[in-house]
Amino acid sequence: MSSIAYLGPQGTFAEQAARAFAVEDGHELVSVQTVPHALAAVRGKEADLACVPVENSVEGAVTATMDALADGEPLVAIAEIVLPVRFSVLVRPGTAAADVRTVASHPHALAQVYGWLEEHLPGADKLAATSTAAAAVGVADGQYDAAVTAPIAATHYPLEVLAANVCDIADAVTRFFVLSRPGSTPPPTGADRTSVVAVPETNRTGVLAEMLTELALRGINLSRIESRPLKGRFGEYRFFLDFDGHIAEQRVGDALAALHRRCHELRFLGSYRRADDVATTVWEGHTDADYDAAAKWLNSVRNG
Repeated sequence: MSSIAYLGPQGTFAEQAARAFAVEDGHELVSVQTVPHALAAVRGKEADLACVPVENSVEGAVTATMDALADGEPLVAIAEIVLPVRFSVLVRPGTAAADVRTVASHPHALAQVYGWLEEHLPGADKLAATSTAAAAVGVADGQYDAAVTAPIAATHYPLEVLAANVCDIADAVTRFFVLSRPGSTPPPTGADRTSVVAVPETNRTGVLAEMLTELALRGINLSRIESRPLKGRFGEYRFFLDFDGHIAEQRVGDALAALHRRCHELRFLGSYRRADDVATTVWEGHTDADYDAAAKWLNSVRNG
């Protein structure tokens, strides 16, 4: 049985995401302390896969994941999972809302329930933990009075649910990657997304626009762009790009080859099925058949 390392301890949203993926094939779930630990477990062949958060619709990118993916041995996403974000507030048995003086969670989680906490636990100090589940462990150990956690945490710890379905924004979601060591890419489905990390060749005017033009010229829709600083090179950045399509498509392969020519470094982070199953729009002139016809014409001209 293959294994999936996930951001633990038990009871995190990462565990819920890993379980959602594991339902299909059956995997052993392995809890680790941090996102870099999850990726290191796969790189070191201590786990076959890693399930880690990538971005949240309220708080944005998970920078620990982005930085860990950009450095070290390459890993590739084979799937994405999107979970709705609904929290539970857990307390030790017998604790009432009036008894709560401290409430802990991951900073992203605290930010997503700030309004609810101000209304229902206005006197409680908000404390940061390494994960939502680590906050639950802290409550069980007496370190905190309450924890804002993923619902699954209530099944792992001897705590009571003070409140359920807690959120400030009803449609908030978190996106996760399931990552593996480089190997065979999942086949195209027609509803795919590709992710890369790009470091421009030079820091000059228009270089990012030139990179994005390579996508636009091939009719490729850019769905996400994030920048992160290059460590030790102040004022220089790497760019994380998500765009519609699969590396097996000629237009996507052609765009990646063009980006490779323009970049000091281009890291492929995977082509995988979109969690929402929205079909990719391929405009006229950009299908594989169009590329084949163009190549055939060019060969005929070259060969007379």
